[in-house]
Amino acid sequence: MKKILIIEDEVDLSKFIRLELEYEGYDVIVAYDGREGLEKALSEEVDLILLDLMLPGLNGIEVCRRIRSSKDTPIIMITARDSVLDRISGLDSGADDYISKPFQIEELLARMRAIFRRVENRHSHHKLTFKDLEMDTEARTVKRGNEIIELTKKEFDLLLLLMKNVNRVLTREVLLEKVWGYDTSIETNIVDVYISYLRAKIDLEDHDSYIQTVRGSGYVLRK
Repeated sequence: MKKILIIEDEVDLSKFIRLELEYEGYDVIVAYDGREGLEKALSEEVDLILLDLMLPGLNGIEVCRRIRSSKDTPIIMITARDSVLDRISGLDSGADDYISKPFQIEELLARMRAIFRRVENRHSHHKLTFKDLEMDTEARTVKRGNEIIELTKKEFDLLLLLMKNVNRVLTREVLLEKVWGYDTSIETNIVDVYISYLRAKIDLEDHDSYIQTVRGSGYVLRK
């Protein structure tokens, strides 16, 4: 369930948005001024922030800037002011989108869905999966469920190459060249050593190894 933070000082409007979002299946929290909203934005893990421009305490532009200094949570700026300058100021401060009051709830929901699609597409570019393993190439982590599997740099790079080439047999020479470099003087049997290291960390007891040996050729992750 996605969690939404509404920062809006108009009580009736914030209540209306909250009820509509909860009806759509979102988990919703609300703040009624800029300082409270900033505190919740920084302390809570939320998936999207609906941020009013005109707020007591801190205005929406300043709240947005401070959030952006430490988080990349998507932000839709909401305001009664619809000048080009206001829209530019909101977007320049770090907002992802902008919607003017009064608005139809269907339009807000559509804009939210569009942002979630962009976020999911962006994240999917650096996520690789093989069976129950998930690799984040940006964070350089490998997980099975919520368990992080600790890998050295070379182990990670070796697994990354295999996961990018599922069902394709990679020779020891190719693995050595791609992971250790063209000019290495290391013998190809170092690949066998690191494959054994990887197997010890990622394989499950009483299950076949994820990394299959193809005799006379090399190694492969095969679905």
